[in-house]
Amino acid sequence: MGIKWRYGKQDWKTLERGQENCYLMTNGLGGFSSLTVTGSAARNDHAFLMACTKAPNNRYNVIHRLAEKLNIGNETYILSSQEFADGTREEGYRYQTGFSYADTPVWQYLVNGVEIAKEAAIKQKENTAAVCYRIKNRSRSAVSLTVTPFYQFAPKGEEPAQENRVMYTEGCVESGGMKLYYMTDGCDTELPETEEIYYYAYDECDGRRSTGRAKACHRITMTVESGCENILSVVFSTEDKYVKGNNTAGQIKSVRDLAESVIDELKKTRRELEVTAGLEDETARCLVKSAHQFVSRRESTGGETILAGFPFFEDWGRDTMIALPGICLSTKRYEDAVSILRTFARYEKNGLMPNLFPEGKSEPMYNTVDAALLFINCVWLYYKASGDLAFTGEMYPVMERIIEYYMRGTDYDIRMDDDGLITAGSGLDQVTWMDVRVGEILPTPRHGKPVEINAYWYNALRIMGECARLLPDKCADGKNADEYDAAAERTRRSFEEKFCMEEHHCLKDVVSGTKADSQIRCNQIWAVSMPFTMLEPDKERMIVDTVFEKLYTPYGLRTLEPADPEFKPVYGGKVLDRDLAYHQGTVWVYPLGAYYLAYLKVNGYSESAKTYVRSQLEALYGALREGCIGQLPEIYDGAEPVMSKGCFAQAWSVGELLRVYEALERTAGRKQYGFCSSIS
Repeated sequence: MGIKWRYGKQDWKTLERGQENCYLMTNGLGGFSSLTVTGSAARNDHAFLMACTKAPNNRYNVIHRLAEKLNIGNETYILSSQEFADGTREEGYRYQTGFSYADTPVWQYLVNGVEIAKEAAIKQKENTAAVCYRIKNRSRSAVSLTVTPFYQFAPKGEEPAQENRVMYTEGCVESGGMKLYYMTDGCDTELPETEEIYYYAYDECDGRRSTGRAKACHRITMTVESGCENILSVVFSTEDKYVKGNNTAGQIKSVRDLAESVIDELKKTRRELEVTAGLEDETARCLVKSAHQFVSRRESTGGETILAGFPFFEDWGRDTMIALPGICLSTKRYEDAVSILRTFARYEKNGLMPNLFPEGKSEPMYNTVDAALLFINCVWLYYKASGDLAFTGEMYPVMERIIEYYMRGTDYDIRMDDDGLITAGSGLDQVTWMDVRVGEILPTPRHGKPVEINAYWYNALRIMGECARLLPDKCADGKNADEYDAAAERTRRSFEEKFCMEEHHCLKDVVSGTKADSQIRCNQIWAVSMPFTMLEPDKERMIVDTVFEKLYTPYGLRTLEPADPEFKPVYGGKVLDRDLAYHQGTVWVYPLGAYYLAYLKVNGYSESAKTYVRSQLEALYGALREGCIGQLPEIYDGAEPVMSKGCFAQAWSVGELLRVYEALERTAGRKQYGFCSSIS
């Protein structure tokens, strides 16, 4: 079993402290459950049940929060915690004695001899959530626990319309044409419609909508006599199979059985993930389970996909191709990898992979230069991990088209220049991962020849040469291995000539003829960490050392060195302020994976190098405990990376660090892991 995260009263000395950390459970459809460790909603995207009506992006905040109170004799104690827009608060955290999260969140409360343990879970491949309250009454009075669900029935991130009624019938709540069914073994009572207006501390600090509303129309109560114990169970679902009298014969004996089966099923699923992955380190096992939370069904394609991050992001091509090796291959989820890669192969157009998949009748967006090259890398890493040459052969024609279009030119001014290097982007296009555009402002345009894109290009050419040798029958009408090798060699010579900055002991970030060329950024690390690389060992070591000196933090790599005049030390505030800082010094977690892989590589995977990396990775324990429990975030401030920001759970952050743990446990040497420099 992986890490069990435990929190105590020291972690919620104040309500503000109690809202710093949250849990996340996902259902594999894009839906999720996420509230703080004190049970509050501190963001408009927090929800006890965020349902997804069309996987993975048609998400609705259905149950925003659960209000809870305990009556002991004539006294009433509020157990739930929440900030409201009028400045008032519920302060149930004062009675909360513990919170833990291993596979499910568990809250513990103690009030005058009454102990309550609350456990929740979300069902896989369904918009179904369950909660159980175990009430142990050691007081001398009868007690009653009342749970009041507050509903939004609003698209994720949107304010529910005030005029929308929340209508009650026994076992069902309806609003805006959407129905939510529920079952409980408590006493269910209709209420006059009641509205609450909340304050969202973690949205206001980022310039997002700082208030929101939800409504209640019923409450659920259970009474427990003195000296007795009982369990209050509630199951909520968008599926009518959970309506009383609509259960299949004998499958559901009671509401408690149903709720406990949802909880037990989630625990079993997550533990099976650990076994399948086979990693030994407890942090690695935690990340294996975290990786699972990003894999989702995509209804429009009929396959699996990877959601880029919670609570904000959808499934994007670039993010998927960066995250897939860790999310699917390090965890040995090979079938998911095949499903995802087949889907992308089907949507290849003019040598490009979609950066954003279609919803409804809309067309995919292809504004990315890196996704297609990383697709080739993913196919190669899948083959190295699984030995499945047949699938590589299936993907080979798509890989050929990618190379051909990049050589002769395709959309977004992506083309191979006369020197064999890839140039991309013009005007207001943003085609690398540093893709912020604010109106007519491009903080990091990177038009020209970006360093990581050409590292990916060389890597892709070398992979094509290897695949042509493995699959000679597939290249009868195309290029052979020698032609790919020759193209790769031309790229290597030009890269070394045009990107090396000997005086700065590193690589240019881009070749564009602008001041951006000599800025020291983290993108150069991929010129060392890819399976096939172009530089001699001493230059690769020089790059790793410079990245460590100028950009490294224990939680990620800075996107720009602090000495640069354009460095922004803090990420936050209004959208414009955030976007201008996004890639101008802000610490990103995911490049840290490439840094550690590069460090291991240039040090020959020695035991001393592995020991050093393991010691560095110990800092991740604090990162996994802060923000979204057991997850790695998107970003931190550039100057002082002390609090997670952006998405509180980011797929490529988890995936890339999982690859490091895999390399530490499964790698005897660099060739076993697929690394090969230009002089190997």
